[in-house]
Amino acid sequence: MNDMAPPATRYPDAPTAARELAQRIARLLTTAIAARGRGSLVVSGGKSPIALFEVLRTLPLDWSRVSITLADERWVDVADPASNENLVREHLLRDAAAAAHFVGLKNAAATPDLGAAPSWDAIAGLPRPFDALILGMGDDGHTASLFPGSPNLARATDSEASPGCVGMISPIEPRARLSLNLAALLDSRQVFLLLSGAPKWQVYVAACAPGPAADMPVRSVLRQRRTPLDVIWSP
Repeated sequence: MNDMAPPATRYPDAPTAARELAQRIARLLTTAIAARGRGSLVVSGGKSPIALFEVLRTLPLDWSRVSITLADERWVDVADPASNENLVREHLLRDAAAAAHFVGLKNAAATPDLGAAPSWDAIAGLPRPFDALILGMGDDGHTASLFPGSPNLARATDSEASPGCVGMISPIEPRARLSLNLAALLDSRQVFLLLSGAPKWQVYVAACAPGPAADMPVRSVLRQRRTPLDVIWSP
């Protein structure tokens, strides 16, 4: 790992990591509500955050003052099992967290490119900077839906761009995706990169090594110094 890489916090197992991270996020949201009247949380889909969601949703904070949205979405119906919104509704927006205000990214547009502007309009009114952002990382070094080789990747990771949503293409089905761009992701007070398992650790080590950010887009998050980043790993 090079000297520019953010250090990782290692936990002995995934349940401990989920429990500790849930407590941290709850404290951030509670502080936001006390200071500004509302808190905002951006979450990712996939398997990695499910245990976190199932702890977080039970914690006693004023969820009615919390707004939640997604870092990215698969361009499928929200009832589809592949939908990130579907996953969040099943695993997070229950128990105490059912009172949260959720704004999804999927809309009626035929493609993510056509849906990008209205999706951003829908979430642009959420309290920003977002109080906490939870990201994951794929085996190819993508994060959110910022995939290597996607035609819009350069635009999505442009450090000078305004915050917004961008249509992206995944190498696997469902291929059509929508993602917050890098500017929107980093418009956060705290970013957490949640990793689990030895293979993801090896990808993280590779991402921390020198090389083009376009090859492993998570490097755009790891190398930035705008927003505090904590990398959370467990076996």
